[in-house]
Amino acid sequence: MKIAVLAVQGAFEEQEKVFRELGADTIQLRQAKDLDGEFDALVLPGGESTVQGKLLRELDMYDKVCKLIRDGMPVFATCAGLILLAERIAGDEAVHIGTLPVTVKRNAYGRQLGSFHYAEGEFGDICDFPMEFIRAPYVESVSDGVEIMATVDGRIVGVRYENQLAMAFHPELGGDHRIHQMFLDSILKS
Repeated sequence: MKIAVLAVQGAFEEQEKVFRELGADTIQLRQAKDLDGEFDALVLPGGESTVQGKLLRELDMYDKVCKLIRDGMPVFATCAGLILLAERIAGDEAVHIGTLPVTVKRNAYGRQLGSFHYAEGEFGDICDFPMEFIRAPYVESVSDGVEIMATVDGRIVGVRYENQLAMAFHPELGGDHRIHQMFLDSILKS
């Protein structure tokens, strides 16, 4: 299985490392021609969503990424990746990819000092999952068909919709790879 990781900005190397440890091959998407290769899934990593959205357009990758997702390419998105996918961003008219029918609140927990570790989160059927929140968003609201996978303190921090799995936290940082494995397993089943 080959996983393509958006590598224009952010925590792409950490995502690649986890997927490789789980036995997947990875490639980096740095320019438009990289999207012409064969791969089974797409990762939108944490980082700066505004910068990533801008670079997707400047590097002429935006239309192709949107088409891949709309056509059913499995997507694993964390933090900024969640914001890129969201149909709506609270208090902001900008929309990036817009394929995930949710409203997100950016920097919902404040600046870097508001970052935190939540030791015993639940993500779907996965219990006691360590969640790292770094300048994290959360999901304010979801539309019909969106499955809520995780909440922390009453706020939605993980969702699944069709081919898209998105979370506000960084599962690649906690040393627990069960969510990544769940994603890989879902690709094999489809």
